[in-house]
Amino acid sequence: MVALLALLLILLHHAISKPPIVKCNIHDPYTPLHQYHQKGDLIIGGIASHSIIVSISIAFTKTPPPTLLEELQVVPKNYQNILALQFAVKEINENPQLLPNVTLGFHIYDSYFNAKWTSHATMLLISTLETFVPNYICDIKKNLIAIIGGLDSETSLQMATILDIYKVPQMTPKEAHQYQGILSLLLHFRWIWIGILTFFDENAERFVQTVVPIFSQSGICFAFIERSHKYTYVTEVNNMLKIGAKIHDKINDSKANVVLAHGESYALAFFRWLPYLSELEQGSNTPKGKVWIITAQVQLTSFVFQRTWDTEILHGVLSFNTHSNDPPGFRQFVKSKTPSSPKGDGFILDFWQQAFGCVFPNQVIGSVTGDICTGQEELENLPGPFFEMTMTSHSYNIYNAVYAVAHASHAMSTSRVKHRPVMISGGMKFDKQSLWQLHHFLRGISFNNSAGDKISLDQNGEILAGFDITNWIVYSNQSFHRVKVGEVDSLAPPQQALTINEGAIKWHRWFNQTQPKSVCSESCRPGFCRKMKEGEAFCCYDCIPCPEGKISHQEDMNDCYECEDEKYPSKNKTICILKHTTFLSFEEPLSLSLACSALSFAFLTALVLEIFVKHRDTPVVKANNRDLTYALLISLLLCFLSALLFIGYPNKVTCLLRQTVFGIIFSVAVSCVLAKTTTVVLAFMATKPGSRMRKWVGKGLANSIVLSCSLIQALICTLWLVISPPFPNADMKSMAEEIVLECNEGTVTFFYCVLGYMGFLAIVSFTVAFLARKLPDSFNEAKFITFSMLVFCSVWLSFVPSYMSTKGKYMVAVEIFSILASSAGLLGCIFSPKCYIILLRPELNTREHLIRRKFS
Repeated sequence: MVALLALLLILLHHAISKPPIVKCNIHDPYTPLHQYHQKGDLIIGGIASHSIIVSISIAFTKTPPPTLLEELQVVPKNYQNILALQFAVKEINENPQLLPNVTLGFHIYDSYFNAKWTSHATMLLISTLETFVPNYICDIKKNLIAIIGGLDSETSLQMATILDIYKVPQMTPKEAHQYQGILSLLLHFRWIWIGILTFFDENAERFVQTVVPIFSQSGICFAFIERSHKYTYVTEVNNMLKIGAKIHDKINDSKANVVLAHGESYALAFFRWLPYLSELEQGSNTPKGKVWIITAQVQLTSFVFQRTWDTEILHGVLSFNTHSNDPPGFRQFVKSKTPSSPKGDGFILDFWQQAFGCVFPNQVIGSVTGDICTGQEELENLPGPFFEMTMTSHSYNIYNAVYAVAHASHAMSTSRVKHRPVMISGGMKFDKQSLWQLHHFLRGISFNNSAGDKISLDQNGEILAGFDITNWIVYSNQSFHRVKVGEVDSLAPPQQALTINEGAIKWHRWFNQTQPKSVCSESCRPGFCRKMKEGEAFCCYDCIPCPEGKISHQEDMNDCYECEDEKYPSKNKTICILKHTTFLSFEEPLSLSLACSALSFAFLTALVLEIFVKHRDTPVVKANNRDLTYALLISLLLCFLSALLFIGYPNKVTCLLRQTVFGIIFSVAVSCVLAKTTTVVLAFMATKPGSRMRKWVGKGLANSIVLSCSLIQALICTLWLVISPPFPNADMKSMAEEIVLECNEGTVTFFYCVLGYMGFLAIVSFTVAFLARKLPDSFNEAKFITFSMLVFCSVWLSFVPSYMSTKGKYMVAVEIFSILASSAGLLGCIFSPKCYIILLRPELNTREHLIRRKFS
């Protein structure tokens, strides 16, 4: 598993059957395995992923590595992991408070990144020293209490396959914290268009299947997911070159500036091949800078033939590492290591020769070519990819793993349990039950190491440690520097786990030290929303303006949304502004002009009424029912005044009265006109000899018409008030920027019933008057009524579309205008000719003139 080393605890005895007695002097046929032994009362075993047996190298025209050959190639940096284990054991043995009177020892074998050698080394660890009889232990002094797995999950998995036979549980860390930390880092910098590169790792596919759904749910999408496959035979090298070149070119050509790399500890050594492979395949291709995010298992390592290779591609890397520290004394301990005393250390000579590019004469058969190792070379002078003097996160994990076993063993030795370990000859002997108890003590253990860090394991055996985010700064002279720029706290809530110091990060030189962007499409500004591109990833989109009535107040919104009812969108559609309330108030110029017009017409109507009352005995006034004339003038006066009910703040009383009063009064006025028209027709018909219409001519018929027609409208208005009366209302939707205070009609059915009935009366009056327009009449009253009804009908027929097409307070203004225009039409067309005769042509206002006109 990535991030932390696996801690494997094994039993010293087979759990199934008792082994037979055998002799323990069998020669080990696998002596080429590198070994590192230190004796002790308790032994910790370890398998180091240190070397690669077969290395393939290809000549280049630029900075050539060795020619194609097979030779042992060491990853020098892994030697520090061995030193970390040795240093931890040394500190523990020198600590009288921890495992007193007990010497801790260790056995280390090299895995060579090979399944066969890893399995063999595992069997050696659980067998007798210097012999190899699987499943048999003949050495009572070999008290093996724990095994520390290799750096890589593949090595640990191969070990676990064997150790599982012994029912040994394997402790592994949680990777979810690292994945959540990477996601938080991407979201912090708003890197939503990234690539993934994995290196021939058994866990690569599991890694991809884990992170892709999690990242996608948070808005991260992937420009590419590339998998670098492992080659097994020399014949596959050519295919590897082609695949590597294609991968490098795809990464280089991608718009994604961020690449998440996952692999084993030595993956970067292969990763550094990519630029060379691309150059070999396609010629010169200037690489673009990328932000590489490296998972915790990967470390900066190099093969020895990569000593002079360009490291520019690694500059600015952001690496996740398990939290590490530098224990005091470790640097001095490392500096003290020399190949002059290699006793017990089977690795140092190979490490020294490979790291410094020299040879020891006594290690080579025949003549010596190349530099001679003096043993006085300085480890501090090695390039960072070869060796670091400060403890790496991998070494720090090994250091803490050894201490965890020591503290658990110490706690078990001092506990008062039934199967308590006993001291024999200055050493500690564990029986089967005691070893199983060690698992219990490891779970939940907590201690402070010499570096001042608190190390804790939970009840599942998982290390409670966060992650450091380090920025890699690589210089042209191969020097290498790590800068901690952030951390991920595994115990904090996910939203608060990440802390990052942006100012401390050194980006790749390609970005000119400005924070890189990694998006498929530029962010949509507020006022715009995303429109996904068909057939592309969800973070590739176009930006379109918000439609009318909607806004977007953040970047990259998937959709615009409507404002609340009491608000409206700003012009740039980025915020919602509070609407202001409005109604047709008397203070507005429009309202004031309409009110003045209504009062003026009302005053003019009252003046006409006064003229008719003053000249009530003249033929013009007495002609065609004087009482109907008075009723018509009074109803017109009230019609003009009813318009004032529509102006001002709409309250409950005015809402109940305005439409019903208007409807009834106008019905009375139109009924009066209808009665006058009917009277003219009947009066002409009654003058014919033998006509039966004489009995209908008189005030009774006219009064009946006015009363009956008015009562029908009154009944409609009464039903309206009873069933669904009008009420004050705040209309928030009809006007974009205003809240209109209005009278809601309750139901438009009754409103249009009132208008429809009034229109019916007007059409009937117009029809009768039109038919009677040529009848002999002293004052042409039928013609005047025809004109007045034509004006009236025209006004109200145009009212309906005008009323429907306007909004807010202007609907009220349209209705007021229609009331005033139709009433003024009646007043002007019917009464202006009569007023002209009464006031200006009194000589025509005589009975003789009336009779002469009538019978002419």
